[in-house]
Amino acid sequence: MAAAPAATFAIGTTGSLGQRGSSLPQSKSFGLKFNSLNHLKSFCGLKAMSSVRCESESSFFGNKTGAALRASFASKAQKENNHNSQPQASYKVAVLGAAGGIGQPLSLLIKMSPLVSNLHLYDIANVKGVAADISHCNTPSQVRDFTGASELPNCLKDVNVVVIPAGVPRKPGMTRDDLFNINAGIVRDLVSAVADYCPDAFVQIISNPVNSTVPIAAEVLKQKGVYDPKKLFGVTTLDVVRANTFVAQRKNLKLIDVDVPVVGGHAGITILPLLSKTRPSASFTDEEIDELTVRIQSAGTEVVEAKAGTGSATLSMAYAAARFVESSLRALDGDGDVYECSFVESNLTDLPFFASRVKLGRTGVEALIPSDLQGLTDYEQKALEALKPELKASIEKGIAFAQKQTVAA
Repeated sequence: MAAAPAATFAIGTTGSLGQRGSSLPQSKSFGLKFNSLNHLKSFCGLKAMSSVRCESESSFFGNKTGAALRASFASKAQKENNHNSQPQASYKVAVLGAAGGIGQPLSLLIKMSPLVSNLHLYDIANVKGVAADISHCNTPSQVRDFTGASELPNCLKDVNVVVIPAGVPRKPGMTRDDLFNINAGIVRDLVSAVADYCPDAFVQIISNPVNSTVPIAAEVLKQKGVYDPKKLFGVTTLDVVRANTFVAQRKNLKLIDVDVPVVGGHAGITILPLLSKTRPSASFTDEEIDELTVRIQSAGTEVVEAKAGTGSATLSMAYAAARFVESSLRALDGDGDVYECSFVESNLTDLPFFASRVKLGRTGVEALIPSDLQGLTDYEQKALEALKPELKASIEKGIAFAQKQTVAA
């Protein structure tokens, strides 16, 4: 049987476009060669093509980046004395909570990355079948399953990126704070193991409430003496994905061109889409600004209610998290032009943690992007001030939880 033609895989990630008249880093696509992915069609930003291409039509946000990317791939391939554009799969990724509603699709999407050599799937139960299923996908990474606390050390050994979607999902009527008592303890215990067995890894927190679980993770890492603020991330990419989608729909824009920075936190009014900084530039009425902002802030509840008690925003969250993982892997692999929004330790405001656009590099966060908070409209400035008390309280709640646990111990 003839070999199936190779195809490329692209997931929407971010980088600077260098557009004339704009100093803000903006989003671009990343296309990578894959073996034997024949006839894949586009799926929410995931693309398969019959040859290695990087075009504006083949990504979320492409804007005349194809030629530069093709040249980059060609140069890299030549340097490696390789006759294709496939990078070496050399990174280990662990998904903690891999059998859950987010964990399963997230693990599948990470399995598609040509940069991953080993994919470790961990959960307290039911992960063996997930790993067996995903392992049949003909992509480079080797999949292993780990069940229960006794196997967690081996899961984390020498891992480069740890993604944590573990915890209970939201149900109708629940707020993210309602999840706190359960998920706070889960994150504490998992991050404690990360500190012991892969302290240099990028740690990416999905478990809600992110506004509190990231500060918990920071405190645990501090207590273990291995805290590096550049390597701890709250994954808020879903807020950006939603903002891009809703704005494109409302303004009848081509989705691949739309990029809306979202700052603040990852719950309710702490989510602040900066519509005035939408690229390409778009004008909004006061009514549109209010309606779009509220919808982006309450989009998680929209999904919870639509699922009527059967789950929360698992699929879109998995997609957004996979985008952030891919961006992190690109940065680790030496791409110097990777930007994403994330909830990180920050000095952009008077709050210790804040979501904004960051530049990613091999050591984690290389730079915050202060221009995100410059030149805000009156509406955005007021919303920024209004979110601070709630975000501050959530951060302090997480810190107090972690410190209380230390005293109790």
